[in-house]
Amino acid sequence: MSERGEGVIERGGRTSTSTVTAGRAAAAAGVAPGERPVPVGRVYRFELVKLLSQWRIRLLVLACWSAPGLFTAAVAQQGTLPSDTLFGRWMHATGWAGPLVVLGFAGSWALPLLTSVVAGDVFAAEDRLGTWRHLLVTVRSPRRIFAAKALAGATVIVLLTAGLAASSTVGGLAAVGDEPLVGVDGHLLAPSDAAVSVLLAWACALAPTLALAALGLLGSVLLGRSPMGLLVPALAAVAMQLAQLLPLPVALRLALPGYAFVAWNGLFADPGRLDEPLIAVAVALLWAAAATAAAYLLFVRRDFTTGSEDGVGRRTLLAGVLPLAGLLALTTGALAVATPSSGSGITQAKVQQEVATVFAHLYRLQTEQLHRPAVTEADLRATADCRRGDGQVEPEGPGNDWRCVVTWHLPGTDAPGTAVYQLDVASDGRLTADGDGPKEVNGYFLVRTPTGDAPNPLWQFDGQVALLTSPTSTTNSTKG
Repeated sequence: MSERGEGVIERGGRTSTSTVTAGRAAAAAGVAPGERPVPVGRVYRFELVKLLSQWRIRLLVLACWSAPGLFTAAVAQQGTLPSDTLFGRWMHATGWAGPLVVLGFAGSWALPLLTSVVAGDVFAAEDRLGTWRHLLVTVRSPRRIFAAKALAGATVIVLLTAGLAASSTVGGLAAVGDEPLVGVDGHLLAPSDAAVSVLLAWACALAPTLALAALGLLGSVLLGRSPMGLLVPALAAVAMQLAQLLPLPVALRLALPGYAFVAWNGLFADPGRLDEPLIAVAVALLWAAAATAAAYLLFVRRDFTTGSEDGVGRRTLLAGVLPLAGLLALTTGALAVATPSSGSGITQAKVQQEVATVFAHLYRLQTEQLHRPAVTEADLRATADCRRGDGQVEPEGPGNDWRCVVTWHLPGTDAPGTAVYQLDVASDGRLTADGDGPKEVNGYFLVRTPTGDAPNPLWQFDGQVALLTSPTSTTNSTKG
């Protein structure tokens, strides 16, 4: 058999003759060049064992399956709550708030760092150790090596994410109990509904996590043994977080894979706002597929015949970056055409509707806690008049200069009640309302709850403006 025949290695489904050195090594090791490649399942198990045998991965697994539970249990017992985090002010009321607080933190910091450590070093480690030839001789298929490494990295990331969700849930339930959860629109979710929504929220967060993991794979392939590959997912996450702080158009905001880290908020409204989570998850999965495909194509075309090559070379950076830039432009254009909202998606009508809805739900909750005659949201007929900058600023877009006057009616009374709120509306639609009188309605005082004394629910509350216009929201705002 010729030297060319000895060097045959499967590459990308085609026969490549460029790996003569690997063929010679295979012959020296007693491996017949014509043998079939090792099955993906065996290589996957081997790569998974390699990952889990690293001390840093073991420490991450231990931390993810224990630290969130300890954190939620400890915070739930303290007097000061992370009220600047969505659902943070309800950690004394129900154990289901804990995993959502952890999810908010994980989406910003923990999950990007975890993907950097796991996926950002999957291929770079082989470059640093110089073990590519041995691996190719053993497996005899770059395609299967890539598939096994990608699957092993994804498995570890899913394991870590599941640990964060399970640990924080157990810690919250153990410390506070299985109580109803107040949703983003102020309505109460039964414990069973809260459990389903929490599970779906973590499932939504898994999609952008896999997208960051795919970017880590791409960075690891492109940059080789350089430690910069570890930073690709973290830097991408920071860039997307900074972008989300800007008043971006709705279409561009939804086209970024990181938006799925906050889009799950709509799952805790009644009725559920499923359009934003579904779009965000679909976009994140598209990014995961595109980045993985780019990493795969670059990897299977790499020349492993020399030990001096580090990664696939800087000349191929464009081959990895341009497809993602094209995907961003394509999804932004498609969403701009498909979605009815324009601009930031935050309008006066939406803010007024959200404030009135949350106020009505929480007023009913306050009535129950104060043992007053029961009322319904229909009885209250709450409306809100919201303006920016004392009417000197166009009432749309994010800002901390929103001011709302809420009006409601009680059965059997002629005079309506009014309450004033100062609002801070973020770029992603989250609003925080701070009561500004009258103090007997939205001032600070304690009320008796099943889990102990808690601040007046109308004193401060959170809400979530739906960035995408829906027929339901349009109808409700018109009625208001």
